[in-house]
Amino acid sequence: MPRFAANLSFLFHEVAFVDRFAAAAEAGFRAVEFAFGYDFPAQELAARLRAHGLEQVLINAPPGDWNAGERGLGALPDREREFAAGVATALRYADALSCPRIHVMAGVVPGDGDPGWRARCRSTFVRNLRAAAREAAGHGVDLMIEPINGRDVPGYFLTTQADAHAIREEVGAANVKVQMDLYHAQIVEGDLSEKLRRWLGAIGHIQIAGVPGRHEPDVGEVNYYALFALLDELGYRGWVGCEYRPLHDTLSGLRWMDRLTASAPLRTTG
Repeated sequence: MPRFAANLSFLFHEVAFVDRFAAAAEAGFRAVEFAFGYDFPAQELAARLRAHGLEQVLINAPPGDWNAGERGLGALPDREREFAAGVATALRYADALSCPRIHVMAGVVPGDGDPGWRARCRSTFVRNLRAAAREAAGHGVDLMIEPINGRDVPGYFLTTQADAHAIREEVGAANVKVQMDLYHAQIVEGDLSEKLRRWLGAIGHIQIAGVPGRHEPDVGEVNYYALFALLDELGYRGWVGCEYRPLHDTLSGLRWMDRLTASAPLRTTG
């Protein structure tokens, strides 16, 4: 079975963010991920990781003005300098946290229906990714791009696996990979098993949540047991991020690991 990482932006909301590292370790996780920890000094977060024997496997680059509805800057024309500054900040945190992956969000694109505008956004994204990949390579960091469903984030530029992999191929950098969130992929297009078979070699990280409610992965329409078995069959050695909203408290919700894997210690493997 895959190795599971706790997403601290979604799990353990019963405690303050900096206390979620301890909560994750106590629950048996050996790795964590989160979106944005930039309100805290990088060295403080690194100390929490060390204190609890945790590996940081993913962070997000700064998303722009989140409160104003921005969800990344990668594909936004005329925001290149802000995007580059955000990548530089993310790399500084990745260095401090020994984190090998950064998710760079494409962004919500106004005027989504105009083909000419979309083409400009795409070329902006490709240029930004090429420049960011060169910077990230010097830090030993992979950049992730992630298709996100338009129901959760209306107007998000990147929504399908095929588009993400086409952009990855156009960028042409070995350290640009696709982050496949099976929750988003199921909502947009389904056919998860075949997409994993086709593209697993270019997938740098996987995330999970139940569909449609984004709760525990054993609630909803996706057979994660079968998908975990497929990942084993295909030889996936990466992490699977638990990016879901618990229906109730986090700890009681973690019983899905016992039910789906039939062995609770699997979530403790590093």
